[in-house]
Amino acid sequence: MKNKISVTIRGIESFVNPNELTPNLESAKTNLMVLREGKGRGSEFTGWLHLPDKTVSQTQGIKSCAARLRTQAPVTVVVGIGGSYLGAKALTEALRDPFGRQEHTLVFAGHTLSEDYHGALLRFLDATLYNIVVISKSGTTTEPAIAFRVLRDHLRNKIGEKGMKSHIVAITDGQRGALKNLATRQGYETFVIPDDVGGRYSVLTPVGLLPLALAGFDIDAFAKGMRDMAHSIREGNDTDSNIAIAYAAARNTLYHHGYTTEILISYEPSLVYLAEWWKQLYGESEGKESKGIFPASVSFTTDLHSMGQYIQQGERKLFETVIHVAEPHHRLVVPGADDDSDGIGFIAGKSLSEVNHKAEAGTRIAHIEGGVPVITISIPKIDEYNLGQLMYFFELACAVSGYTLGVNPFDQPGVESYKKNMFALLGKPGFEAERERLERELNARG
Repeated sequence: MKNKISVTIRGIESFVNPNELTPNLESAKTNLMVLREGKGRGSEFTGWLHLPDKTVSQTQGIKSCAARLRTQAPVTVVVGIGGSYLGAKALTEALRDPFGRQEHTLVFAGHTLSEDYHGALLRFLDATLYNIVVISKSGTTTEPAIAFRVLRDHLRNKIGEKGMKSHIVAITDGQRGALKNLATRQGYETFVIPDDVGGRYSVLTPVGLLPLALAGFDIDAFAKGMRDMAHSIREGNDTDSNIAIAYAAARNTLYHHGYTTEILISYEPSLVYLAEWWKQLYGESEGKESKGIFPASVSFTTDLHSMGQYIQQGERKLFETVIHVAEPHHRLVVPGADDDSDGIGFIAGKSLSEVNHKAEAGTRIAHIEGGVPVITISIPKIDEYNLGQLMYFFELACAVSGYTLGVNPFDQPGVESYKKNMFALLGKPGFEAERERLERELNARG
């Protein structure tokens, strides 16, 4: 099957010797096999690998739930953080018309502890009827647990205890956990996050699919994009032409050359939250054991007028991965003018996408000449199918890259550190001694 998404690593050729790339290509091929056969670290969390083959039978229940929620209220609050938030946010932001009237309004909560954010959200919800989709395997993650408690109280005051049940959907563990137990007691409709799928790999579960369906987008096309990409890169193509192998090998080779920061770049503002999803996927998967490429992002051409100076001439420790979008959804031609005082008469008659692509090409050359290696990922256009392809590609390449780096790409032990300190400082029972220590530390440091 021919990929509709391509990866070009020619932009790193000035920075690495082909003989140095070859061992990482071979390692990536081996690690793809390790991943496929479930022999690597964290293999108990590789259920996402075959999700595209199973999703077709599960979408009807998600569509039915979305239709019901859309009928009973014009707004849905999606409560979640990390992988329980970023995939849905990335998809809906990429696909929606930024200035169009939304068929159904999605808003998000539980991804921050900001009192101002949630206070403003409640003021908005005062004036409308709404649903809540709460996403958490455990139900005890602090940020979404607080938001869900606040929202349940607000909804109860608005429509009463009896009416709440049909307005709340829980996406959670299938057997255990605080949210699962609450949903069972209260009779909320529920969907399951599989035990063998971690949050940052969960976009093809109800975690991503229900918000996507609520927003009015085609979850079947998204799933098909993931399925087609899986069949292309997951098996039967253990060669250099496998785009996941090429990307994993290229970024690891650059890392071993001292390029420790990867900047994901797009020239479409709608992909800003895709970059946020990508940063969690790669940062949480690889950043451990004092290893890992630091994932960052910018949006061009906007950030060429801010971060562009640093990228062009700052420390030479970074490389770029550029998402090139071949076709826009709209056509807008730069008009001519009798007065050429703005100096852009030579652009008249060209489409804005042509100008954007030339800016992209010129920037790529300038950055390579300035000492920045560039990897290019090309997609035909931004739609459900191609986003499905792109996200599965990034997931598989991330797992292969993590194994090539020598870490477990499916755990996140460092995430718990701040929580222990926060709980102690807030006075959680059992943390008294730690609270005293932390308060002494804070006082000593002013």
